[in-house]
Amino acid sequence: MRLLITAVLCLAIAHAAAQAPALTPSDTVQSVVSTQKGKRVTLRLRSGQELTGTLRESTDRLMVLTELAGRELFEAVVPIEAVEAVIVRTKQ
Repeated sequence: MRLLITAVLCLAIAHAAAQAPALTPSDTVQSVVSTQKGKRVTLRLRSGQELTGTLRESTDRLMVLTELAGRELFEAVVPIEAVEAVIVRTKQ
């Protein structure tokens, strides 16, 4: 019985942590990005390049990604206007 309860709690926590971002009519790329602080995201840039990393911080003009996929020793500073899409993982 304890195993069943533990499994249900783990699934509930995983589901809660992996929800899709909720949008409102006034949202911008910056507002969506700011809700993902501390989470792993992929940014598709206008150049077509994709950067995946952990969002450390974001301002009105810039965002900082750490722990870049394939470039773990590097960080990236990305201008908000260079972002075409914010891709977040919603399922485990």
